[in-house]
Amino acid sequence: MMNTVDNDICTEVMDTIESNSYNIYFENSLGELANFIERGRYSRFFVLTDENTGKHCLPLLQERLGNPDNFDLIEIPAGEESKDIDFCIGVWKMLIDFGADRQSLLINLGGGVISDLGGFAASTFKRGIDFVHVPTTLLSQVDASVGGKTGIDIDSIKNIIGTFTQPKAVFIEADFLKTLPARQILSGTAEMLKHGLICDADYWNRLKQSDLSTPAVELVHRSVEIKNAVVLEDPNEKGIRKSLNFGHTIGHAVETYSLINDKDSLSHGEAIAIGMICEAYLAHKKTGLSAEELSEITEVLMELYPRYDLKKADTDILIEYMQKDKKNQNGKINCTLLDKIGQFNIDNICTPEELIEGINYYATL
Repeated sequence: MMNTVDNDICTEVMDTIESNSYNIYFENSLGELANFIERGRYSRFFVLTDENTGKHCLPLLQERLGNPDNFDLIEIPAGEESKDIDFCIGVWKMLIDFGADRQSLLINLGGGVISDLGGFAASTFKRGIDFVHVPTTLLSQVDASVGGKTGIDIDSIKNIIGTFTQPKAVFIEADFLKTLPARQILSGTAEMLKHGLICDADYWNRLKQSDLSTPAVELVHRSVEIKNAVVLEDPNEKGIRKSLNFGHTIGHAVETYSLINDKDSLSHGEAIAIGMICEAYLAHKKTGLSAEELSEITEVLMELYPRYDLKKADTDILIEYMQKDKKNQNGKINCTLLDKIGQFNIDNICTPEELIEGINYYATL
């Protein structure tokens, strides 16, 4: 069993969070990006975005950067479907066509797909060029942009190909959140709630009592602090970084199933909320999470997120997706669970029967 991250590890709220190899900027973030580019003396730089962030967020970035002559734009379609090897090859080809060299910089302006794909493309192009993240969704601000994981999907298996490569910096601009629909805000909120559940019961309680339709800046900041503290202690996911996988074993399988079968597929956060409810049930059965806290977690998440009809899902297919999960050990499905709210428990091998029981718990709510 692994204990909770020390709640004092990142209690000081700062305008800039220092990581082991890069800074995370909150105040005047786009101004800091302009300073970063000038200090870096890059031969040229590129912005990777999708059509949504290209429309809603790129103008603010261009305004702050002053439309420099050495700026080139690479745009991909929005959505998880773009996070595959074909679009990655397209990014590599655009970098080649634009004359990128090893002194170039890639700016990933967008949500989690852009952070994951852009980081992977940059980390492998000419054996690695510098990249930074400018996350434009709440989900990418509190999750995908922090921690140095890059990745693409293959055959609907999420992030199965990727690297551990840290960005040179992360620039978090609160104004971008004003461009998001409510559903996307709630998608990111799921990861914030997860951070409270695994590491900080007080933070969980603050989130419960807050208006999560427009999360306060200090709540976003705290979420980034928690994830950064975990990543600093375990950058390559050998130990406590596995805590961040709570809700993701079942959640990723449900997300993949929905992406393939539903016209209006679940967002990442909606799927992870389902996964957290299912895995909280498993925690009650396997690691001692109390019935009262299981009920609390279930009620909070069910109130925030729309009910999904898991009864219609083929559990054999969901188990098949889980069996391909990169977190597994020796062919066995590995879950992060909870001992209690605010304390995680990693490396729990769960049988298909147990996982189906967790799925059925949600399905019959």
